[in-house]
Amino acid sequence: MSRPATLGPGRLICVDGPAGSGKTTLATALAEMTRAPVLHMDDLYAGWDGLAAGIAQLETVLLPLVEGAPGSYRRYDWHRGTFAETVLVPPSPLLVIEGVGSGAAAYDGFRTALAWVDAPEELRKQRGLDRDGDTFAPHWDAWAAAEAEHFAANDTAARADVVVSA
Repeated sequence: MSRPATLGPGRLICVDGPAGSGKTTLATALAEMTRAPVLHMDDLYAGWDGLAAGIAQLETVLLPLVEGAPGSYRRYDWHRGTFAETVLVPPSPLLVIEGVGSGAAAYDGFRTALAWVDAPEELRKQRGLDRDGDTFAPHWDAWAAAEAEHFAANDTAARADVVVSA
């Protein structure tokens, strides 16, 4: 990548977009091509209403990495409905963060590149429900509203370096 390092000696690629759009698939492919670790925003959210809290946790990941030290976050245990252990994120040449909110404007200075992934709403909903089933179904509409509000406030799609559409 020709852009300068943004996380100390490392670089950060964020893969953002609405639920069910294919972010994880793209992030996994990037990680396989580059051998980069992937941080999943699903591990940072504070439950179904925790989008903002998950985005806020990016600070404890990114600020130390800028200094060349390990970042960290509290992993959310979706089965217990509470935060669990602290996870360390060691410095690396490239870190991929995928998930809704990973492209938050507040962290633009830390990011090397932002990918926006999107797909038609019905396809995204079907993928989300196929993946998470009855667990996600009662939360889909509220989550979709929260992510849409976040994306509008951050102008995420317009700030993307790369746009991938299904």
